Amino acid sequence: MIGTQHIETATLAGGCFWCLEAVFQQTKGVLTVQSGYSGGHITDPNYHQVCTGTTGHAEVVQVTYNSDELTFSNLLEIFFEIHDPTTLNQQGPDTGTQYRSAIFYTNENQKELSEELITNLDATEKHDSHIVTEVTPLGIFYPAEDYHNDYYKLNMSQPYCQFIIEPKLLKFRKSFPNKFSNSLK
Repeated sequence: MIGTQHIETATLAGGCFWCLEAVFQQTKGVLTVQSGYSGGHITDPNYHQVCTGTTGHAEVVQVTYNSDELTFSNLLEIFFEIHDPTTLNQQGPDTGTQYRSAIFYTNENQKELSEELITNLDATEKHDSHIVTEVTPLGIFYPAEDYHNDYYKLNMSQPYCQFIIEPKLLKFRKSFPNKFSNSLK
């Protein structure tokens, strides 16, 4: 707890970390978003190693948020809305195990909430296929190289930002107008 804020952390993988980072940087209640890697079997991986798909790591974002303003369940609702949790090891043009959908939980509450939401989403049949999102304990989080941070904010005119990230941001703004903040953190 910092001051009157209750600070919590969530680590999520849903394709390229640039996409998740851009959305969560514009989410009310989010304090920081750090791109990185988790879930693999080598120490201190770098982007080029992770891109080979042989390290076992996923591209993730670690989101620090004020849980008085934004709950873990709120984060997961946004997470499941902005990526396709039914495609194994793929999000759009990005393919490989590093682009898998995963929730890396830090406590039993996060685990239970994640599993419950997945069960509920599967029951609604919102998606044509079952959700394949992993729910697994967070091991070590490795921050990504500096040039991956604030990627959308620094590169909005790049084609990837315009054609891949921007549609996710638009979907987020439309689906969660009360959670959208006009500022990039």
